[in-house]
Amino acid sequence: MLIAVNTRLLIKNRIDGTGWFIIETLKRITRDHPEHDFLFLFDRQFSKDFIFSDNITARIIRPQARHPFLWYWWFEFSLTLALKKLKPDIFISPDGFLPLSIKIPCIPVIHDLNFFHRPNDLPRIVRNYYNKFFPKFAEKATRIITVSEYSRKDIAKCYGIDPVIIDVVYNGANEIFKPALEIEKKETKKRFTSGKDYFVYAGSLHPRKNISSLLQAFEDFKKETGSDMKLMLAGETLFTTPGLKKKLKHLDYRNDIILTGKVSYEDMRLIISSAMAMTFVSHYEGFGIPILESMQCGIPVIASDITSIPEVAGNAVLYINPSNPETITSAMKEIYTDAKLRENLIEKGFVQSRKFSWDKTAKALWESIEKVLRGEKLKEREKRR
Repeated sequence: MLIAVNTRLLIKNRIDGTGWFIIETLKRITRDHPEHDFLFLFDRQFSKDFIFSDNITARIIRPQARHPFLWYWWFEFSLTLALKKLKPDIFISPDGFLPLSIKIPCIPVIHDLNFFHRPNDLPRIVRNYYNKFFPKFAEKATRIITVSEYSRKDIAKCYGIDPVIIDVVYNGANEIFKPALEIEKKETKKRFTSGKDYFVYAGSLHPRKNISSLLQAFEDFKKETGSDMKLMLAGETLFTTPGLKKKLKHLDYRNDIILTGKVSYEDMRLIISSAMAMTFVSHYEGFGIPILESMQCGIPVIASDITSIPEVAGNAVLYINPSNPETITSAMKEIYTDAKLRENLIEKGFVQSRKFSWDKTAKALWESIEKVLRGEKLKEREKRR
């Protein structure tokens, strides 16, 4: 069968969480299923690195779709026309978007509904588009894939979708994330924090990541302990983070806060694995890959006790209330002063992280695809009769 995939988010050196989901699952699925042909659909020139096996054909469909108006045009006109000509048996969309007028079976991956629960975190035109069209995408879908049981229940409840057609396909974490050597830790601290120990946050500086509360908690931690610890924010700003610059300006310990901007994957591995702890205090997560990355790197994790995070983190993190900075400060002090707690969390983290892998993700994704493919084969047999 011919399986078409929306791969427009595969842009070399600009891979985000959804992009890694596409790469890590499809390079396994295309390799393991040579009996099928795959059609990768890009909206711009692509790297040959994304053509993982000989059973992949790639097509560029214009225009580049990076704005709500162009999203609509690309999916409803350009992509729809292309799919009608190419006649694939199934269409898979790892970013959740679907062309609403096509007749073939569709599987969107709806990672979470952050835009539904926290609309003000996004520019108005983006949140309006998401909240208008994602219910339509969910209704259009033959099956839906999401990345946590929390999101499965959330999609079913918010969109009135039968949970039977929603499959949970957990994320994994890149194998590059592993403990650093002591010499690597020393050099990383020398590069970024003048040799000092530090807490780290890894990811985009998005409003729902609760960076303002993290900054306040760190400020209070410094005042209460007199520690020379630093706080490193390793990631780039997406959309707007209201008050972040203003917040930084008025902190007494702003010189102890390091903003790295976007870093390479190898640098991110070194930054995480050299930290005293990960501080992942989001207001909302559909999964939370940095939790797994930190566990694989052998550092303790401070994490929010809401949405999907307890499902991913299990008993291997120190939980906080993201709406109460005092609980974040308290957790920082516990991590800072209690070496046995750190060792215990690290040990539990290694165990918990082994429950997830991209191999398991790819296997679960293929099982969902097969459910649809089997249904299509049955339909063909019925027609022949």
